[in-house]
Amino acid sequence: MTSLLADLGLGFSIALTFDNLLLCLLGCLIGTLIGVLPGIGPIATISILLPFTFGIPPVGSMIMLAGIYYGAQYGGSTTAILVRMPGEAGSIVTIIDGNAMARAGRAGAALALAALSSFVAGCVATIVIGTFAEPLGQVALYLAPEDYFALIVLGLVFAIVLAGGSLLKAILAVLFGIVLATVGTDMETGAQRLTFGLPSLLEGLNISILAMGIFGIGEILHNVQKADDRPIVQSTIGRLWPSRDEIRRAAGPAARGTVIGSLLGVLPGSGTLLAPFASYVMEKKLARDPSRFGRGAPEGVAGPEAANNAASQTCFIPLLSLGLPPNAVMALMLGALTIQGIVPGPQVFTKNPDLFWGMVASMWIGNAMLLVINLPLIGIWVSLLKVPYRLLFPAIILFCCIGLYSVNRLPEDIYFMAAFGVVGLVLSKLGFEAAPLLLGFVLGDPLESNFRRTLILGDGDWWKFVSSPIAVALLLGALVMVLVMLFPKVRKGREDILVEE
Repeated sequence: MTSLLADLGLGFSIALTFDNLLLCLLGCLIGTLIGVLPGIGPIATISILLPFTFGIPPVGSMIMLAGIYYGAQYGGSTTAILVRMPGEAGSIVTIIDGNAMARAGRAGAALALAALSSFVAGCVATIVIGTFAEPLGQVALYLAPEDYFALIVLGLVFAIVLAGGSLLKAILAVLFGIVLATVGTDMETGAQRLTFGLPSLLEGLNISILAMGIFGIGEILHNVQKADDRPIVQSTIGRLWPSRDEIRRAAGPAARGTVIGSLLGVLPGSGTLLAPFASYVMEKKLARDPSRFGRGAPEGVAGPEAANNAASQTCFIPLLSLGLPPNAVMALMLGALTIQGIVPGPQVFTKNPDLFWGMVASMWIGNAMLLVINLPLIGIWVSLLKVPYRLLFPAIILFCCIGLYSVNRLPEDIYFMAAFGVVGLVLSKLGFEAAPLLLGFVLGDPLESNFRRTLILGDGDWWKFVSSPIAVALLLGALVMVLVMLFPKVRKGREDILVEE
């Protein structure tokens, strides 16, 4: 207990410095902004801002990027409630009852319930991170290379199973990402792989190039083809405080949503997307009168919003403890840390305690900031819904080019980014999801290195991969998930749940 208090004291001493407070506020503001503006999303935004964080100390850059991520969860509920458009994928469920409350003249109450539920869930999830991340990291110190290999395989299978759309396309996306991870010079043999004689590829593909191309430029090219037909808020916001009855009805769902989100957020793939769906289904099952759902039930807003925000924060646990990102945003953060010379994993708690505890403390501060940002400033966020996309997209592309060129000052980086932008557009047109590709790219290198280490330690004996009970259990778990997904009824249910549009 004394050690925990000392660690928290260290964290707050770092998070409360002027620079880190400013970066936390900036991240929360940007996150709320992109949550309010549908069509951009946290993945694209973090991809675009990634090069700008390289000049910031690692703690400050992670505080800002984390603020963008969980800030987007807050902001996404605003458009879901007011104009029936999810600003972020996790806010899809909030549309059902949140918008119904708005149509009944209770928009202010719905926004307050969403913000308060998210605040409580975020605070609890932060406690979960501080409590369980370090013990999990200590357990990871005893994992052998074959265990890590099996764990990465399980993570990739989770990413495939929980990805939207076709199962085959998700597998191909992951494999494509792993292939892209092999580009460059083999560090063991010195052989050049997939470089096509280009000197700029000798050191491999930079994650910022790939992410900014596929998620930044690719997303813009995809969205610019859509009609900018966002509905404008017609009704008044109303009183910003819910009634006693609404608070009473929302308290239990918010608590249960926090538990669900905290558990599912750790899962690789779309755990953060599944959490609000799971919360909504549970509340509807537990309700005495399920017919109230869909007509403006406070439970249908509080539960999913709590689950959404809790999941968006507990997904930091596998990233910081094991060095394994559970989703595309965490993959970007892993790339940002790696570029800055920090390798997340079991040793981050001893080698970089300022990074871990500074982030944990900043999450409490960030949740308090978001509560203030999202309610009193609601008028500003509503007015931003009127900004035409045709004005936003050119500015974003210019921002991408400036940020990427400032990293290495190589024109080739801009060309590669543009090429991956076209790849992202083609993947979108063909129905491929880009998130599994990014996870495959980030996990491809540790997958290969642990594969090689296992064979070396086993003198080339393939049975070494199943020599550990942990590895066997993880590989069997991955195999069972794949076999279960082959059943047509299960596959159909997966596609129905994970559809985002």
